[in-house]
Amino acid sequence: MSGGKAVAKKKMNRAEFREHCWGLAFVSPAFIGFLIFMAFPIAFAFFASLTKWNGMNSMTDNFIGLNNYIKLLGDDKFWKVLLNTVIYMIGIPIGMILGLVIAVGMNRKIKGIKFLRTLYYVPVVSSLVAVAILWMWVFNYDYGLLNSIVKMISGQHGPNWLGDEFWVKVSMIIFMVWKGLGSSIILYLSGLQGIPRDYYEAAKIDGASGWNLFRDITVPLVSPVTFYLLITGLIGGFQVFVEVLVMVPSGGLNYSAATVVFYLYEKAFSSNQMGYGSAMAFILAIFIFIVTAINFKGQDKWVKTIE
Repeated sequence: MSGGKAVAKKKMNRAEFREHCWGLAFVSPAFIGFLIFMAFPIAFAFFASLTKWNGMNSMTDNFIGLNNYIKLLGDDKFWKVLLNTVIYMIGIPIGMILGLVIAVGMNRKIKGIKFLRTLYYVPVVSSLVAVAILWMWVFNYDYGLLNSIVKMISGQHGPNWLGDEFWVKVSMIIFMVWKGLGSSIILYLSGLQGIPRDYYEAAKIDGASGWNLFRDITVPLVSPVTFYLLITGLIGGFQVFVEVLVMVPSGGLNYSAATVVFYLYEKAFSSNQMGYGSAMAFILAIFIFIVTAINFKGQDKWVKTIE
């Protein structure tokens, strides 16, 4: 009897081992891909950040320790582009508010609503470079569409949208809000359609008005979508690059339009300071991690779920 149990246990161990091997076989492609395309580049970049590597010379012969990080913390230009990047993030709450308001309007059964939803989503799937070039024409000081409208309405010439230190920031925020608005609308629309109608009907019976319904039911119950848009918006906001490179390739007057990634690109690839650029990338990653962690820590206080 005991011998039969031992044989059965041995067969079970072999089956578990075989299942374990199959599991590893299925997981290994993703794990190997992570090592090759994520872990190794991160480790390589970190080591590069400790050197005076220019992309051609030997990293091991140019090891300088934390000098790049110390130099970066005293780099006034870095703090300026970081401030520019943070200012651009004003567009995140603007985009979320507009997205929610438009999504509420689109959450109705009216003629042509599917066409409108598609129309609002077109900028999201459009080439970023192509639409950036289009908006360069819109913001053009001499013959741009926006200044033509301003002149037609007020009789005066509009501002130098991409050539002024203040207006270039306004221009970039407008463009970023327009580009990401479609995503906000679609995500909020899906969140709105997941709210049970019973909640609204019960509130109406209690005498709640339209504004109260929006404030006390709609806004809290789409807060998971708001949280997702906030996190992805902040992460994406820290990495703004193409918009500046295409619309203001010089970084703007007195570097007023440049972002952290734009400055990183110029240092690493234009000035061949790969080590310094790598250090900047790690500082940026730390900023993103801290901001994301703070938001995840505080989500329990305002993110609600449908029960």
